[in-house]
Amino acid sequence: MIDTIIFDMDGLLLDTEPLWGKSMMRIAQKHQIPILAHQFKETTGLKIHEVVAYWAIKYPWNGASVQDIAEEIIDDIIALSKAEGRVMPGVIPLLKNLTKKGFKLGVATSSPTRMLEELIAFFELKPYFIELSSADTVGHGKPHPAVFLHCAAQMNSEALNCLVFEDSFNGIIAAKAARMKVIAVPDELHFNEPRFAAADKKIRSLEDVNVEIDLN
Repeated sequence: MIDTIIFDMDGLLLDTEPLWGKSMMRIAQKHQIPILAHQFKETTGLKIHEVVAYWAIKYPWNGASVQDIAEEIIDDIIALSKAEGRVMPGVIPLLKNLTKKGFKLGVATSSPTRMLEELIAFFELKPYFIELSSADTVGHGKPHPAVFLHCAAQMNSEALNCLVFEDSFNGIIAAKAARMKVIAVPDELHFNEPRFAAADKKIRSLEDVNVEIDLN
């Protein structure tokens, strides 16, 4: 029986997914890292320090360290998200409904801990969640299942009693590897991609969630 709901953050709770590319390109250009925007898809789902470490191998540069570049991107994406981000449609009504019905709610993301905590607080979502889990804590980003398992454990929930909302394929794979039910919420550009059939269900928006049907 589903008693716990776990949400991804970027692109699912918050419309911050496109801003990652903007921040990464801005910092990459500043430090003359020879990478193009379409190449960012090579590292989808990885933690930002893993992303920049990958760049150092594939697209080496002279100057700032991997650690410094990663931290600079984090600073930029947090500031940019506060300035240009928004809560995705349907999020607040769904969180209110789930809370009223007694579900335990958590967030599991590959985004850094300080970004997770700052943005969930900034957009006034923190009161709804029991646990905020970042891949920083477990050492592995998605598609590894560790962040989902950690989030569930912190809420004293069994994996088989958890349902995950995810917008990315790597997140879906991670949640399924954790033995959790998954509802995919892909963006419009990728909605019809066959790979999202790996999820238990696919919807266009959190506005489309039927709590009575989808969470059983």
